[in-house]
Amino acid sequence: MVPARHKHVARRNTRPGRLALAAFGVTFTAAPTTAHAGAPTHPAVRQEVSATRQAAAATGLANPAKKEIAMQLVSSAENSTLDWKAQYKYIEDVGDGCGYTAGIIGFCSGTGDMLDLVELYTQRKPGNVLAKYLPALREVNGTESHDGLDPDFAEDWATAASDPAFKQAQNDERDRVYFNPAVDRAKADGIGTLGQFVYYDAIVMHGDGDESTSFGSIRKRALVRAKPPSQGGDEVTYLNAFLDARVWAMRQDEAHSDTSRVDTAQRVFLKKGNLNLDPPPEWKVYGDSYHIG
Repeated sequence: MVPARHKHVARRNTRPGRLALAAFGVTFTAAPTTAHAGAPTHPAVRQEVSATRQAAAATGLANPAKKEIAMQLVSSAENSTLDWKAQYKYIEDVGDGCGYTAGIIGFCSGTGDMLDLVELYTQRKPGNVLAKYLPALREVNGTESHDGLDPDFAEDWATAASDPAFKQAQNDERDRVYFNPAVDRAKADGIGTLGQFVYYDAIVMHGDGDESTSFGSIRKRALVRAKPPSQGGDEVTYLNAFLDARVWAMRQDEAHSDTSRVDTAQRVFLKKGNLNLDPPPEWKVYGDSYHIG
């Protein structure tokens, strides 16, 4: 099996700014209702019903069920398991020049996203077990160094991972930095659920910098060969061009030379015409078989 959890070094100096990202989903306007005898519906009940309706009507990866599939797909490639929720406590140095890699999406001490995460966690919960490492995380950003982190950082990370507030911070930073931008850009290009996942997986691995193998450069290479639906192109043709460009980018880095997460996963869905990522998806990564549903 090819070792999982290799972050691309191109992400090294691409620390994202804290910009407000457009929210996605469906907004509902409450329709007038006729009051019945007895006490009015409790606000919490109305809120729960509204949330249920929004989730049911959401499309693409904004649909919670489809987002869950996306999380499992990424976890199969990054952690060789579908149990992505078991990865909050994950942490190790995989030797890719990015320092520690940790958590559900592989936040790295050398690429800035781990620093952003711990800053958010500390903002929400001052005095947490990781707060004392903020000065060191600022110093090692952009390097592979562990200075100021060892010997206890990994153990303290695992301790923090039992805190619901830290888990939520990981979820929120994953969405802010990777998931939401990928979905927003895919929607702008007119591509559906599978394409949104294809973009998301690419940003997770390659980052969103301006290097030749970053997500933006991969998309530019694809646009040379095909137009996205938003420009009148065919969705399947465009996604094939994007995946071709993605494979090229992966092969520029020995750590990513195994392209099975594209060849025997994303490309399989595309060939089957499963543009909506409908269950039960079946795929392979590094020769291991996976199935959902």
